Order: sequence, then C-alpha cells, then structure tokens
Amino acid sequence: MLSKPATSRLRAQLFRYLDGIVTAPSAYCLHQRGVTRYLLDHTEVTIGQLSTVFSANEGYLNVALRVLCAQGWLNERTDPDTHEVTYSVNAESPIAFEMFDAYRDVVLMTQYGGQFHPRKFESKPFERWYGCTQTYGKHCGLTLAPDHSVTRRIQDQILTHVEGLLVAPSFVHLGMTGMFHKYFMEASFRPDEFHKDPASFTAMLDVFAEWGFFKRLKETFQFTEKGIFFAKRASAFGVTVSYLPTLRALDELVFGNPLCLRSEPGQPEKHVDREMNVWGSGGAHGTYFGKVDEIIIEIFNRPIHEQPKGVLDMGCGNGAFLVHLYEVIAYRTARGRVLDEHPLFLIGADYNQAALKVSRAHLIQSDIWAKVIWGDIGRPDLLAQDLREHYDLDLKQILNVRTFLDHNRIWEEPPGTTPRGPAHSTGAFAHQGRRLPNDLVEMSLLLHFKKWAPYVQTFGLLVIELHTIPPHLTALNLGRTAATAYDATHGYSDQYILEVDEFVRLAEEAGLRAQPQFQFKFPDSDLATVSINLLKGA
Repeated sequence: MLSKPATSRLRAQLFRYLDGIVTAPSAYCLHQRGVTRYLLDHTEVTIGQLSTVFSANEGYLNVALRVLCAQGWLNERTDPDTHEVTYSVNAESPIAFEMFDAYRDVVLMTQYGGQFHPRKFESKPFERWYGCTQTYGKHCGLTLAPDHSVTRRIQDQILTHVEGLLVAPSFVHLGMTGMFHKYFMEASFRPDEFHKDPASFTAMLDVFAEWGFFKRLKETFQFTEKGIFFAKRASAFGVTVSYLPTLRALDELVFGNPLCLRSEPGQPEKHVDREMNVWGSGGAHGTYFGKVDEIIIEIFNRPIHEQPKGVLDMGCGNGAFLVHLYEVIAYRTARGRVLDEHPLFLIGADYNQAALKVSRAHLIQSDIWAKVIWGDIGRPDLLAQDLREHYDLDLKQILNVRTFLDHNRIWEEPPGTTPRGPAHSTGAFAHQGRRLPNDLVEMSLLLHFKKWAPYVQTFGLLVIELHTIPPHLTALNLGRTAATAYDATHGYSDQYILEVDEFVRLAEEAGLRAQPQFQFKFPDSDLATVSINLLKGA
C-alpha cells in the first residue's frame, strides 16, 4: 500500500509527464527556428515583433511561448490598453534554452510515429522508441550538474518531460487495449502470452521495469505499486496524448500553414485522435460526475411542480452521460418513482452526425427512450425552435447540461468594435493562426451566455467546464497541476479556456447567477482547472 507521501510524489510525476507531452515539441520547435536564441539576444520582445521577424502565425506562436512561461523559463506581461503581449527572459531562460536540443530524439520519434497506426504496436516505431529510451538512459546528452543546483533542477525537469513522452503514449495504448487489466489479473505474466511480438514487447517491459513500473522475475513480469498507480491512471494521459497529431505538426502550425490540420465537414478530424480523446475523457471525469449526481438528485427530489420536464445534454457524444443521468434520476430520486405519471423527457443533441448515430445506438442498447437531434451550442434559438415544432417541448422547461463543451464552441467574431476595457483573463487564444485579444474572447463568451440566458432562467444550465490559470502560478506549482497541458492542447486547436472566476463573472454579466450550493472547483484552490456550476436567472 502506497503511503500518502509516496502517492503525492507519483501524482506530481504524472503531472510532470503531462507537461512533457506538450513542452518537448513546443520548446524544440521554438529552439529549431531560432526563437529562443532571439529572445536571449534581445532579452525582451513583443509577440508582434517576434511574429514579424520569424514570419510566424502570431496566435500559435503566442501559445508556444506561454508553454515556456508556464514552465518558469520565460516571463510575460500584457498591455491592458493595446493588448500587446511582451515576453522577457529571466534567470532560468539561458539555462533551459541551452538544453532544448535534449528534446530532439523524442520529438523526432513522435513525428515518425505519425506515419503508423496510432493504437497498434508496430516494430518500426518501437525501434525508434527503444532507441530514445537508451538515449534517455544517457541523460539525452546532458552532463548532469551537481545536485540541488538550479541547473540540475532544470535538467531533471527536461529529462522528466522526455520520459513523459516515452511513457504516456505507451501507457495509453496498453490501457485502451485492456492489456493492463490482463496483467493485473495475473500474479505475474509472460510477454509472449499477450503479444505477437514478444521480443520487442519484452524489451519494452524491461525498460519499464528499469523505470520502476514492473518487476522482472526471470521470464515473467509483475506490477510494482508504482506501476499499478500509473496503470490505473492511464486514462489521465489520454486526452493530452490524443492531441499528438497537433503536436507533431507544430512547426507547420506556428511557422507555416495555420490551416494544415483543418478537416472538411464530414471528414475525420486531423488534429486529434477522437477515439482516444473520448476514452481519456471518460476515465478522467468520474470525480466530477459524482458531484453532478448530487445536484441532479437534489433537483429531482423537489416537489414535482418545481422540477424540469426533462434533461437535454448538449454535445451528447456517445450518449453515455445521458444514460448515466437517466439512471441517477430513475433509481435515486423521488421523480424516478413517479415516471409513469410524470414522464422524463431525455434529449441528446450534438453537432456531429457520427456522434448522433453512436448515441442513438447506445440509448437503444440501454433501453432508454430519448430524442436524439442535431444541435449547435452556438444557436440555442434553432434548438428551441426544433424542440417546439417537432416535439412540442419548451426548451425553457428543460434542465440543460453539458460537459467540457462551451470552450470548444465554433469561434464567432463579436460584432462591433466597442472596447470592453482591460481584459481579466491571462489565456493565450488563437483562431486559425491569428492571435485573439483576450478582451475579444471574453466578449465572445459573454455573448454566448446571453444567447442561452432566456432558455435557462428557471431550471438552469448545469455545466462542467475546463479552465486555465495564470502561467506564473503554473510555474510556481509544477507537479501540482495539468494547466500546461490544457493550455497547449486547447490553444493550438482553437479552444477558449478562461479562468474559473472569469467564466462565472461573465455568466453573471449575462444575467446568469451561479448557485453557491452547487459550485465546485477541482482542486478547490487557486489552481482550479475544472469547475461545476448551475447557472440560473439572477
């Protein structure tokens, strides 16, 4: 049994692995293009100057530089009037920047791996992976500085990033294929029992044994406590690893065609492995869903005339969350005991036609009666019209729920040029390579909330949302937050995560009040990157 201090150390290692998945390609891209050398030579430059000198796409360049700030290797400040971002070097910048070539092999390995199936164990990419593990064992060419020195701390930081890119994708693959479950069921296991290429697989497990995840017992392997800790949390890597297609293309995104990963409607997404993303999301969100259950139970235990007529899940995906909500209401609330007299209308809405197809199949398989319709989170008016005309349902009488969706809405330029004053958010935002001023992003969210406000006055909008935190705060808390990974993956893919307080403030400005008894933050501190809120009419 792991002690609390040991568990804390492993959790910190997991967060640092997540940092590495996005920091290694970001830092190496900037290093190869000479951006880091330019920063050292000039000590302080604006994002506008940098994008001009390097013919870069300012929005994605800004995201990449924010990653360095979040790791403590660069400082940034934003002019409240012009919204210009200025970057300046600090005492750690020259030490860190000179080591960025240590990322080379592992970044090239991930780029090479893009030529192969993302979830199959194939020999060619394995050979690259194994070669990188041997380089890692030689400290990626770094001559280690004395313990407890600043240089050694930064070296360890970079080496942990490299290890993260070597460990996380492999663990996601083993988790998604069920291999970890098979291993866990055995007292010890032989590689040839589980894989058609036992020689390569044994070599991989030998590396993981050397790093403390397994113990080798002659011809078999056995989990260590550290290994079980990470195997059970493999899904925690899933969302970040699913963005490897984007991270492989950083040089083109930042310095070339910003639309290189754009997919035509109806075509598979190029920027993300969606199957992996959904798998990672499902595994990581259990804690949040438990809090949502508490809110749902309270709402559907009220007197019947105070309850909504149903639940609408916008962005229903595969329908799993809607199935879960039905089961909570049906089996754990007073409403569940009177469903014959007071039917519960369930509605799943999604923009993606493939998701609607999967959701319908899931609901049928679960024997749950629900409407599954097309819906755009940016057009609640069309959704309300569709429900009224085709299903005789009033959107205002429905509890609206959604999970991690508002930040991923399609960008709409706010009309007019009326300045809002200084922006409150510290995020780095882009749309198709263009840098979006933070006040514009705040205005966009405000207008988004105003569109929904008329429909959620009475029964509310129950939302789980992702957030950013200021990069200097991330840098002070490395190993305690996944903010670096969230900022990078969402910034490079045109998604708009704001701080918790800013999200709630803009909702209130739109006339929606967060219900205090139903507010939760994860973690419950200044490092919160996830929140749950029930927003209703003020």
